[in-house]
Amino acid sequence: MGALALVAAAIVFGLGALGAGIGNGLIVGRTVEGISRQPELRGTLQTTMFIGVALVEALPVITLVLAFMFQGKA
Repeated sequence: MGALALVAAAIVFGLGALGAGIGNGLIVGRTVEGISRQPELRGTLQTTMFIGVALVEALPVITLVLAFMFQGKA
């Protein structure tokens, strides 16, 4: 059971980190695209981008908690 729990924890945390990386890339890329199209909205777009990045970064924290739960340490 111990080895299987470690594999499950690694998969959960790895996929969570991968998803967060992809999400951050999409958010920042679309923000840069929006700023290049309408430079006058730079402040508004950056504020929205930072909120989106903060929400996406919650995913790895949640997966870290799940990884510890799979190992039985939480």
